[in-house]
Amino acid sequence: MPSHAKGTFDVKVTPVPGDASSPSPVARMTLTKTLHGDLEGTGVGEMLAANTSVEGSAAYVAIERITGTIGGRSGSFMLQHTGTMTRGAPHLVVTVVPDSGTGDLVGLTGTFDIIIAGGKHSYDFAYSLPLDH
Repeated sequence: MPSHAKGTFDVKVTPVPGDASSPSPVARMTLTKTLHGDLEGTGVGEMLAANTSVEGSAAYVAIERITGTIGGRSGSFMLQHTGTMTRGAPHLVVTVVPDSGTGDLVGLTGTFDIIIAGGKHSYDFAYSLPLDH
């Protein structure tokens, strides 16, 4: 049975300038995140995003490293994001990259749900950790 960590986070998304000699339909951004609540820590990562000519349709992928403390255990782990928006209907999957846990978080698995309401970001992280650590 997975454990659940819940809390809020602040995120800053910064565009990375593209190569003017080779324009791309893909935007690249850096991510910095501060997590509060049951998971306390920071995140850094990179995101690629693409919009379409249809209003409200787009996609993004991202990889980020979270460093922090959860359930009294400290370390880092990677998250993989895959998101699509179909005419305004979002579908987002964020999962722990297998075998990416370090320190006390070796063996961490889970899914990280992102909730955006009223302009605020929160999370519900369903995770499992091995007992032998």
